[in-house]
Amino acid sequence: TTAIKLELAFTLAIGGVLFMQLGSEFVPRLNEGDLLVRATMAPSISLEEARETMTRFERRLMSRFPEVTRVVTRVGRGEVGAHADPVNSAEAFVGLKPKEQWQTAKTLDELYANMGEAFEDFPGVQFNFTQPIAAAVDELLTGIKAELAIKVFGPDMEVLKEKAEEIEAVLRTVPGAADVQKDQVTGTPQLRITMNRQALSRYGINVEDAQKIIRTAVGGEKAGQIFEGIPRFDILVRYAPEGRNSAEVIRNILVPAPGGATVPLADLATIEEIVGPRQITRENAQRFITVQCNVRGRDIGSFVEDAQRAIDTKVKLPPGYLVSWGGQFQLQQEANKRLALVIPLTLLIVFLLLYSTFNSLRNSLLILLNIPLALVGGVAGLWLTGQNLSVPASVGFIALFGIALANGMVLVTYLNQLLQEGVPILETSIRGACLRVRPVLMTASAAGLGLVPMVLSQGTGSEVQRPLATVVIGGLVTATILTLLVIPALYRWFAVVPEREVPPADDERR
Repeated sequence: TTAIKLELAFTLAIGGVLFMQLGSEFVPRLNEGDLLVRATMAPSISLEEARETMTRFERRLMSRFPEVTRVVTRVGRGEVGAHADPVNSAEAFVGLKPKEQWQTAKTLDELYANMGEAFEDFPGVQFNFTQPIAAAVDELLTGIKAELAIKVFGPDMEVLKEKAEEIEAVLRTVPGAADVQKDQVTGTPQLRITMNRQALSRYGINVEDAQKIIRTAVGGEKAGQIFEGIPRFDILVRYAPEGRNSAEVIRNILVPAPGGATVPLADLATIEEIVGPRQITRENAQRFITVQCNVRGRDIGSFVEDAQRAIDTKVKLPPGYLVSWGGQFQLQQEANKRLALVIPLTLLIVFLLLYSTFNSLRNSLLILLNIPLALVGGVAGLWLTGQNLSVPASVGFIALFGIALANGMVLVTYLNQLLQEGVPILETSIRGACLRVRPVLMTASAAGLGLVPMVLSQGTGSEVQRPLATVVIGGLVTATILTLLVIPALYRWFAVVPEREVPPADDERR
């Protein structure tokens, strides 16, 4: 019994140590068979130059990576769809050969890393390597196509831009960070026209009249409609392209003054070329800038811990500014909160069912002892196979609890039966453990062997199935072995010994 206690304590200690070494993530990354490369170019780029840039990208990708079979690029996205994109944003859909035919990489993460290194010196473009379905899910979560999003909230765009640049620089130093980039909030060339009210007053020109001249000359003004059967179209009147296509030409636009005189716009307003904001994003009535990145070669949970520690140390936010973490990490935290409620509630319901079945608190606690024994095997299985603790793995633990508790019930029920038959408690423990080996092994083997194909599967979607099956199989190994050793050894302290009927004395018989 003492040896069993030491073995139990040692096993639980090993399980605790291995659990602390496990990484965490929402779900394992799926291998979809294709890649999606998101390219972000200068905001002022033209459609023709964007097309030429992506053509050069396609040629380099096809020449350097024999795994690539085809590349189809889309520059920008129309406003008709769910998300509009400007011409400086492009998406390249990359088809890949089967994994066994890859030459430059053996894993998906290694292929990502090689492609990222190959395009580090590509001028004027930032690349984000992901997959089509993963990118769609990430965009639904945070509006960006990356696994992790760091949102910086605050009122001043200049301060937001400065702090986003600092966070971007810090993230690049954290091991595992890839494709780090912040939102392009500036970079759009603009022509700012500021009216000089004193000059307007000197010439007797109304501000509204001057603005109407500019609006008509550059933007256009509705002058009527034309009918083509039932459809009708507005007639837009504005200056010819050569009269509005440069700042110098706009400065020479003539504004009529009272008395028939005309005054150049340059004498009535200050005209300057600036680089204005490209976009201003808001959430819950607050401005924010997003810094996005992907995680390569490690789990998201530990990466976020290191990144948060580094940002808190190196980036000082002014009052009124805050940082929010989203993307896959946000889903993981929400799933952990739900599991933190569901698992204890499930165990409580199981305990009440056990108590109602055995009508014994000690028997119920003894059966529940199978749960930590099963946890050790599940954690060890994840650690040995190099997998992280994820939502599928957590679901596997819940399924494992049911199988382990069923084995415990089989054994404790038989032990109680032997004890009711008058077998001494020491002999009950030994005989029960020996005679219940076959039923316990049959229960565990049926569940374990049924999950072996999920562990060995290499097809699409197997990345999600594998953690669940690994947890159940690993947990069944330790739970089955330790159930047959630990429960019989501890049964003497948890057993409910029935009261024996005392035979009547001789005088009472008379």
